[in-house]
Amino acid sequence: MHNDIITEEYQKLRKHMEHFIQLTRQLNREIIIESRNPFDPVCPVNTPFPWKILGCGNYAAVFYHPDYPLYVVKIYGRDEHGLLEEKKAYERLGEHPGYSVCYYTENRFLILKRIEGITLYDCVHKGIRIPESIIRDIDKALEYAEERGLFPSDVHGKNVMISKGKGIIVDVSDFYKKEPCRKWKDLRKAYFSIYKPVFYRFPIRIPYFVLNMIRMGYRYYRKLKLSINKGKK
Repeated sequence: MHNDIITEEYQKLRKHMEHFIQLTRQLNREIIIESRNPFDPVCPVNTPFPWKILGCGNYAAVFYHPDYPLYVVKIYGRDEHGLLEEKKAYERLGEHPGYSVCYYTENRFLILKRIEGITLYDCVHKGIRIPESIIRDIDKALEYAEERGLFPSDVHGKNVMISKGKGIIVDVSDFYKKEPCRKWKDLRKAYFSIYKPVFYRFPIRIPYFVLNMIRMGYRYYRKLKLSINKGKK
C-alpha cells in the first residue's frame, strides 16, 4: 500500500513537470531576448502572459509561471553554448544547500529550482543588513564547488541571494571557465573593510544609479589593473 502511494505521487510529479516543460517550450518559441550591448544584461522584448520576469543577466533572462511557483526558467539570449556548461556544472554540484538545482535542459533554456529571497545587491539598495554568516555560507559553497572540480567565477552581489537566512549562489554558468576571477574576493574584502563597520551598523538605502556607477567603476578598475599587470610582463 505504501509503495502504491509513492508511485502515485511520483506519477503526479512527473505529469506536473511534463506539463511545465510543454509550457516552457511554448515560452521559448514566443520569447524574444535582445542583446543590445555585450557588456550589459540581455533584455526581453516581450514576456507572454502569464509569465513574469524575475531578472536578467549577461547571457540569459529568468522567468517564472504563477501556477508553478517551485520552478524558474532560464532562457539564454546569447552565448548559448554556455547553457551546456551550466548544465554540467549543476550535474557536478548535485544537491547542495548553497546552490539551486537543475531539473531539465533543452535548446536555449534550463528549468531550475526557484530560490526565493533577496540578492545582496538589492539588500544594499534597500538598506537591509547582510549578516556575516551569509558571506561564510558563500565561502563554503565555493570551496565545495572547487572540491567538485569546478572553477567558481562571476560570483557577485547580483548572483548571491539570502534565502531563509542562508546564502545561496544562483548562477553557475561560468563555473567551467578556468580564467581567474576576483569578483567574490573583492566583494568579500569590501564587505569586511567597508560594509561591516559602516553600512551594517548604520544601514541606509543606496540608489540603483549609485550602485550602477560603482559597478562600472569596478569594471574599469579591473580592466586597468589587468592592463598594467600585462604591461609589466
